[in-house]
Amino acid sequence: MKLTAVFIPAAEGGFTALVEEIPGAISEGETIEEARENLADALRMILECNRELARAQEPAESRRETMELAAL
Repeated sequence: MKLTAVFIPAAEGGFTALVEEIPGAISEGETIEEARENLADALRMILECNRELARAQEPAESRRETMELAAL
C-alpha cells in the first residue's frame, strides 16, 4: 500500500506535511526531509493510538490477524 504525503510551503518558512489518506496525520518541518521524518512519526503515533483504542473496545472473543494491503 502506498500513501500520499503532501508538503505545503508555510508562509513563515518550512513546510506543513500531511498524509492525504489518513485524517489527522499532520506535521511540519523546516525542510521537506525534516517534514517527511516528522510526518512518518505522526503517522506511526496515529496508528498506534487507533490500535489501542480499538483493542480497548473489542470483545474478549475477538480474533486478530495481520492484514497487508498489496493491491486494491
